[in-house]
Amino acid sequence: MAKPKIEPRLPKGMRDFLPAQMIKREYVFNIVREVFHLYGFEPLQTPSLELTETLMGKYGEDADKLIYNARHTEGKEELSLRYDLTVPLARVVGQYQNDISLPFKRYQLSPVWRAERPQRGRYREFYQCDADIVGAQSMLADAEIISLIVTTLKRLGFKQFVVKINNRKLLTAIGEYAGLDGEPLANLYRSIDKFDKIGADGVRDELLKRGIALEVTDRIMELITRKLPGTEQLDYLDDVMSSFSAARAGIDELRQIARHLQAANVPADAYEFDFTMVRGLGYYTGPIYETVITEPNLGSVTGGGRYDELVGLFRGESLPTTGTSLGIERIIDLMDVLDLYPPEIGGTVVQVMVSVFGEDTQDQAAALAAQLRAADICTEIYLQDRALGKQMGYADKKQIPVVALLGPDEIAQGVVKFKRLRDGYEITTPNAEAATAVRSLLTR
Repeated sequence: MAKPKIEPRLPKGMRDFLPAQMIKREYVFNIVREVFHLYGFEPLQTPSLELTETLMGKYGEDADKLIYNARHTEGKEELSLRYDLTVPLARVVGQYQNDISLPFKRYQLSPVWRAERPQRGRYREFYQCDADIVGAQSMLADAEIISLIVTTLKRLGFKQFVVKINNRKLLTAIGEYAGLDGEPLANLYRSIDKFDKIGADGVRDELLKRGIALEVTDRIMELITRKLPGTEQLDYLDDVMSSFSAARAGIDELRQIARHLQAANVPADAYEFDFTMVRGLGYYTGPIYETVITEPNLGSVTGGGRYDELVGLFRGESLPTTGTSLGIERIIDLMDVLDLYPPEIGGTVVQVMVSVFGEDTQDQAAALAAQLRAADICTEIYLQDRALGKQMGYADKKQIPVVALLGPDEIAQGVVKFKRLRDGYEITTPNAEAATAVRSLLTR
């Protein structure tokens, strides 16, 4: 009796990536890694599983419900799949105090797991890409993070984007300026956080509906919506709010960041000060930043800021920390939307396929493949006994750009014929010049 067929399917919220997709993903990953190394960030890897006690209580009650617990029939440890890359970083800094030199600049590009309700663009397993600096109080560290973001996106080919910069201290001061505390203050932040979705009129209406007085609402809206170029935005806020110590501290930090960015030749149009940008207020303690694609308006692709308290949970003392998370999955998708992948990226990594005319030409085909590989040309040798037409069809389906035709006649003459599939162009060259011929076909 035939064995029942197992239906091939994935768990909800999980994905496979076939080779053509993985080639694009690896292209993005490699550029990101190159830029991180350029800025002196070093790779860190942490285990997929952490002790449950390490993760629980670090993200808030709602987020804790999304943490996957791992069951095992033996052992007494309670384990959970990592929810993000920040808490594992804090645990590492606390655990390896004698092995880590401060400031500690690390990046991590790894999968995380969340028991989300699967929907478009929201998965239960996805990659995060974080870069953080631990142990540097100077605003130069925050400027480094912002410069890193700008360089990464430019190298990936994004042209129209802006890093929005704000400061947690300014948001605190705006609350003081409005005379709000407690739940009304929290409501103020929640409403401002919706600015990109509902606009200035929507925020104003929501503040009024939340019971904030008309006069106070108008003062707040004037503060957060005034748009001035560069540090003039900070000058304006300084004039209005200099009597509040939190405002003075926040403005001073932003001025330092602006000065460092200018010194680092970060283009002035790549960042702006935006007092409507809020992010997670319970998490950050100073500057915050978020990058949005502006033309076309495709939303946020990075987010981060300064958080000086989290590492102290595992170390017994606070350490100044700042960093960013690149929305790497979204960036990969937008690369397709905006057609930013180079023409050679996608389909296959193979640059040339060596055809095999028959058993009596296999050794010569293998020798040619070895010769091309020694010249760093990605080469595949056809491994089945099939007609040449089938071999060409295989190469075409895989989008292999060049096919080497090495039949008995070519072998006898000591030459090899190459055919470029996109236009049918052929070239015959002495065997010793095979690599040069392939490179010319790939670049013309």
